Amino acid sequence: MAWRDFFYFSKGERQALVVLLALIIITGMILILRQPPAPAPQEEATRTVASPAPDTAAQAVSPAPEKPSARQQAETRPARKQRESISERTQRMTSLDRPRRTEKFEPGTTLELNTADTTALKKVPGIGSAYATRIVKYRNLLGGFHTVTQLREVYGVDEDKYAALSPWFTVEASHVRKLPVNALPMDSLRKHPYISYRQARAIERLRKQKKQLSGWENLQLLDEFTEADKLRILPYLSFE
Repeated sequence: MAWRDFFYFSKGERQALVVLLALIIITGMILILRQPPAPAPQEEATRTVASPAPDTAAQAVSPAPEKPSARQQAETRPARKQRESISERTQRMTSLDRPRRTEKFEPGTTLELNTADTTALKKVPGIGSAYATRIVKYRNLLGGFHTVTQLREVYGVDEDKYAALSPWFTVEASHVRKLPVNALPMDSLRKHPYISYRQARAIERLRKQKKQLSGWENLQLLDEFTEADKLRILPYLSFE
């Protein structure tokens, strides 16, 4: 094969080479045109002159900040809180947790037992929150106290407790709420602490027979009621 055969190209190969050379030339021209122009020497000099130089002379002349004296530091420093002693700290902590004592009535003071609330009851010596709550709760169940001796029936009040509390109270019977015997159903009658289920049922049965009960004389004929029941229950019954 002669060396000239290496430089022989067909017509199609020559056309491809021409296109390739044209692309190379176009790409080179685009790269040359996209390069930013170099800054002119005058513009560079202007930028250099425009930037201000640091004023070293002014820095050298300005005095250094004066250090505050020890007295000034002591005046500006916040006052340190004095450490409290152990006894002071204990007194402060216990005083916060200590409940306030309720002021008690002077001897000779009396309360109406049916109108006194728990706040007033707790002012009676010997009565705290528990006893005051029990007295009011039992009073609501009864419909009111018709005698001071009923304090014995409050839970926790024994003879000694009653002897200490009874001088502080009086009772007005007008505050007692009475039960309308001829109108209340059996379930309502039996809710009273002095009326049992058997007694409420006997009242309902007798009421159906007589249509209208006129008084205790109707109930005392029943075996379910005794003379002791009359003394307890009668103040709470209304036959109107």
